[in-house]
Amino acid sequence: QVHLVESGGGSVQPGGSLRLSCAASGSIFSIGAASWHRQAPGKERELVAIITSADITNYSDSVKGRFTISRDNAKNTVYLLMNSLKPEDTATYYCNADLTPYRGASPFDYWGQGTQVTVAS
Repeated sequence: QVHLVESGGGSVQPGGSLRLSCAASGSIFSIGAASWHRQAPGKERELVAIITSADITNYSDSVKGRFTISRDNAKNTVYLLMNSLKPEDTATYYCNADLTPYRGASPFDYWGQGTQVTVAS
């Protein structure tokens, strides 16, 4: 069975950095477009960053210039490097990706379980 497994969350002081990882577990052929989203308590889930299968990236205005999304296709892993973290970045971060189980198959949409990021003094 295929899963997206996130890691790398934690607590950090303002101005600090974290790198989140999102790895596809199980047997898959490839990862297509992938994205990171976040949800703070009492707020709606929001898109943070997206990377296409052609490595085109886009970011929300709130993180542009501070966060970097990247991918390692050989490891079936997507990353989110977060620099200059602010208290308002505190949220549960979720990975979303299109996973193709085998060559020629249609991709399926998967979500990870979420990883908590807390930015506080």
